[in-house]
Amino acid sequence: MMMNKLKLAVAGLCIFALSNFVQAQHSPLTIIPQPNHVELKTGTLKISANALTNLKGFKTPPASINQFAKQVLSQVKKGTSLSKNQKVDLVLQPNANIIQDGYHLNIDANGIQILSSNERGIFYGLQTLAQIIAGANDNTLPFVAIKDEPRYKYRGLMLDVGRHYFPIEFIKSYIDVMAAYKLNYFHWHLTEDQGWRIEIKKYPKLASIASSREGTLLNHLKDKEHLYDGVPYKGYYTQHEVKEIVRYASSKYITVIPEIELPGHSLAALSAYPEFGCGDKPGPYKAAMKWGIFEDVYCAGKEGTFTFLQDILDEVLNLFPSEYIHIGGDESPKAKWKTCKHCQKRIKDNNLKDEHELQSYFVQRIEKYLNGKGRKIIGWDEILEGGLAPNATVMGWRGVKGGMAAARQNHDVIMVPSSHLYLDHREAVSNEEPLTISSGPTRHSSLKNVYFFNPSIDTLEADKQKYIIGVQANLWTEYIKTPAKARYHVFPRIYGLAEIAWTKMENKDWENFSKVRVPKHLQAYDKIGEMYRVPEVIGIENKVYTGKEFEFTLQPSVAGAKVYYSLSGYIPTEMDNLYSKSFKVTVPAGEERQLKCVVITPSGKRSITTTAILSNKAAQSK
Repeated sequence: MMMNKLKLAVAGLCIFALSNFVQAQHSPLTIIPQPNHVELKTGTLKISANALTNLKGFKTPPASINQFAKQVLSQVKKGTSLSKNQKVDLVLQPNANIIQDGYHLNIDANGIQILSSNERGIFYGLQTLAQIIAGANDNTLPFVAIKDEPRYKYRGLMLDVGRHYFPIEFIKSYIDVMAAYKLNYFHWHLTEDQGWRIEIKKYPKLASIASSREGTLLNHLKDKEHLYDGVPYKGYYTQHEVKEIVRYASSKYITVIPEIELPGHSLAALSAYPEFGCGDKPGPYKAAMKWGIFEDVYCAGKEGTFTFLQDILDEVLNLFPSEYIHIGGDESPKAKWKTCKHCQKRIKDNNLKDEHELQSYFVQRIEKYLNGKGRKIIGWDEILEGGLAPNATVMGWRGVKGGMAAARQNHDVIMVPSSHLYLDHREAVSNEEPLTISSGPTRHSSLKNVYFFNPSIDTLEADKQKYIIGVQANLWTEYIKTPAKARYHVFPRIYGLAEIAWTKMENKDWENFSKVRVPKHLQAYDKIGEMYRVPEVIGIENKVYTGKEFEFTLQPSVAGAKVYYSLSGYIPTEMDNLYSKSFKVTVPAGEERQLKCVVITPSGKRSITTTAILSNKAAQSK
């Protein structure tokens, strides 16, 4: 039942709806991502749940569009009688001057029309309509003209299932959320040192052995003593299940990009097929129980390694129609290659300079194989080392320098810097945050940090900007083993990702986004009882305020939630002061007060505590 509620809320866009630019504060719309042109007009349209949907211009009306249109209208509350103008015209006009994924949406006295030159544009127009309907009062929609198109053609979200396996139903809900916020590429990270998660029929031990590990690290990798649970961990997706996910994503106009890691992050695969490790008698190997980087990688000198990987990729290609295949290429130590006679022979025979060029040889050989099958590779920015594969697309994750370097070599680039778009990082530096991969006094990525990232780096030359084709956020799961924790890390930062991927810079508005739209979207999510991270209270920061008298005007970060505060130095609860209006705090000379605030939602979720130090100590020194 909960999964059905989630699907309905997300497919109905989890929410209420938005507008853009100057009129936004007066607008009844709260759409995410913000459309790029919105003209609100005088007048309203009453919509009925029985409104007719007309598909025009389609040679064969796609079932996914027809079905989703009905789903959107199912949100309309019953009670409004049907009239002739209560119709939704979905018009496909291939010669219309509208780019891929763009659409025009008009609501006026004649009804609702969504026009596009392509099916995906119609789908995204319906997603916007779903948000407008979800936010409507009494089934009344404002007259509005929206002309919208994406900033980037690649708008991605990654899920790592190598560290922790996630059930099929969760992955479908993940895809639903992506579609709701106009993301169009699902990057599925399927293989890791800790587990191999896809069935390969030619190599059955990848499922029977490589998908398992003996236990899992309980505490942080950087803790002095490592603790393990001692519980065997296993999981993989059958080829039937993979096909189901690919089909489901396609119905939402999302392309699934599989990632098969090579040459590194291959310890689990080597545990099943040790002969593809370095040396004459490699192994035995075990899938890793902790996180990090491991020296055991595929042997680059053995022909059998390439036969093994090509056989695997052949089966992967039959499962995934994506133009792109992600081959990893990151964090691959060279120590084993330096002492392996087979790898050293490969270096000598091919006149390679060193092990970095050997990695380039490895990647380029796999790329050539995939190119021959009509596919292109994506790799992490380490594939730049030793020379970039000629037709590769680069995911820049180690800051932005790798992506910029690739763009300067005329390679397509997808920006995914860990500093901004690794959603496994905590959102704030606080002991109240759950265990995450983040460590240190400053390492985190807040919603604001995500929102203000610009993938088209200002310092990149103008003629190279065209190679920045998109942006992606990654959810690595070393410390995320449940769907609930995954949702905690994704929401609300996915809203920021959607906006930087879709909305042009000049149409973005942080104040409206953070204070109006995000609170409304989270309110809807709170109502279905799913996990998410409650942002901190609006109107106060973790910092020192100096003076004698202080006045605070606060706002809950989730619409309909409450703010509680205390001056006792203790974390506030529902038994402390309930915020209802602006208040003042007077601090005696030479003293300080700690103002602590939390947001508590109707479902009982809490934000972390915001602590403001109110200091009047300067008065004592005068």
